[in-house]
Amino acid sequence: MEKYKSLHLWMIIPMSFMQFGIFRDYWGDFSDNAWSVHVHYWTGTAWYLYLILQPYWATHGQLARHRTNGIIGMFLAGGVCITALSMMHRDLLNAQHAAERANDFGPFQPWFFMGVAAVEIVMMLAFGFAIIQSIIHRKKLENHAWWLISTVFIIMMPALGRGVQNIYVGLHADQWPNINIMTPIYYANIMIIAMLLLGAYKYNKLRHPATYLALLVNLFNCFVGVLGHSEQVQNFLKYLIKG
Repeated sequence: MEKYKSLHLWMIIPMSFMQFGIFRDYWGDFSDNAWSVHVHYWTGTAWYLYLILQPYWATHGQLARHRTNGIIGMFLAGGVCITALSMMHRDLLNAQHAAERANDFGPFQPWFFMGVAAVEIVMMLAFGFAIIQSIIHRKKLENHAWWLISTVFIIMMPALGRGVQNIYVGLHADQWPNINIMTPIYYANIMIIAMLLLGAYKYNKLRHPATYLALLVNLFNCFVGVLGHSEQVQNFLKYLIKG
């Protein structure tokens, strides 16, 4: 585990990107956010903090603390997953509002919110799978660690995507509403994949299943537009979320 002694410092990088991405979206209208948004933000933030603290404790002679907090961390992971899925009704509501008030939403048409909901389902399923794999491999420390680290890159897209999108839309405000809102999504995915592959290379995990999973999830995220425009996907989401 000697090579992981500095891992906690490296994990500050994705944490910073996540907070940068979500900062304006969350803090900009803090008092208007629904309770579920607050719970999801803070459980997600706590999860990222755990992925900084846990490697530090594990590699700096505090294994007992690492194991105890690992149990608490699994509770947090469940909170991240459940609160993310519980917020999907908001995506459908945004799609409805975008259809009713097209002038207010501009380039953010109903298909975009439908596409976001579709990729978020896959993201959270992959997140849950990675958590389960980390538990299964808890006695194989390198596998255990990398499955957990992969979750950072699996769920980073919503936060970072919003941040990059806000900047992009701001820079092209003179073109409103004719702004290609998918371009910043691609930029955000490229940034996440670059961080994932850089970390995987540094810790010799390029061929690890967790790396493949995180890579596939972020490639799948590029299909927000295709999925959002699909009538079959829209009907599926309405049935799944609304019942």
